[in-house]
Amino acid sequence: MFSLHSALPARRGLLYVALAATAWGTAGAAAALLFRQSGLGPLALTFWRSLGGAAVLLAVRVGRGGGRSGPAPVRILFNGLGLTLFQAAYFLAVRHTGLAVATVVTLGSAPVMVALGGRLLMGERLGRAGVSAIAGALLGLAVLVLGGGADAGVEPRGLAWALASAAGYAAITVATRHWARTGAADDPAVTTLWSFAICAVCLAPFGYAEGLLPTAHALPSTLLLLGYLATVPTALAYALYFAGAAVIRAATASVVALIEPLSATVIAAAVLDEPLTPSALLGTAVLLLSVVALARAELRAA
Repeated sequence: MFSLHSALPARRGLLYVALAATAWGTAGAAAALLFRQSGLGPLALTFWRSLGGAAVLLAVRVGRGGGRSGPAPVRILFNGLGLTLFQAAYFLAVRHTGLAVATVVTLGSAPVMVALGGRLLMGERLGRAGVSAIAGALLGLAVLVLGGGADAGVEPRGLAWALASAAGYAAITVATRHWARTGAADDPAVTTLWSFAICAVCLAPFGYAEGLLPTAHALPSTLLLLGYLATVPTALAYALYFAGAAVIRAATASVVALIEPLSATVIAAAVLDEPLTPSALLGTAVLLLSVVALARAELRAA
């Protein structure tokens, strides 16, 4: 189990965010498979993901005998609403414009929003290394999107949902860093538990209107995919992310999280039969180099 100590080293914080981003990259692929066979819509799927993630974290918390008290109500509500927007809008983007475009547009625009928020709210300076790394990351994402040919075209409605998802992601990233600076550190597992509980409550009526029950077709594999979605890219990944984001700069966390499109691209090729074009490989390489450069800058600053 990961450390919950408030003095988490920056190196371990970077590792936690990188692991979380890698796990997130599998969520879009799981959602794409579920859209094909389960009959669930984006909002119903987000509801089950949130409810399942909260249940897993609650079981872990009970199993280890509780722990620290939960975060302040304001933080619970803010994180819950931010996660609701981030997740629901992302799955809507996947439904309307495809896995690859939804992932790269969401995670490509997020660093710009996070950098602006970190600068305005916390006075974080990016420096030349940070600016160069973000520019390189956005360049890599542009190559990933534009290199796919006609199949990578961005549908306007899907693009709008991807940008909304990025705004939710940026909000919780900046807020997590801000609260870690100004108050006592919270147990990231508890923070994540409460956040997903709020998310499930917010989405319950919308999921009900969309249809909460999956179809009987391929029900065993649907339940397995839902279980995986609730556990690895949800309960585990978000707890790791909140722990890591509390000890590294907000802009750094957002760029390191760009590993998600890398893992999503690999999974799309291996599972969803989406080919890896030379342009996709080039964009992936540029993106990865940018992540490594910013991680090194963060470690030097620490």
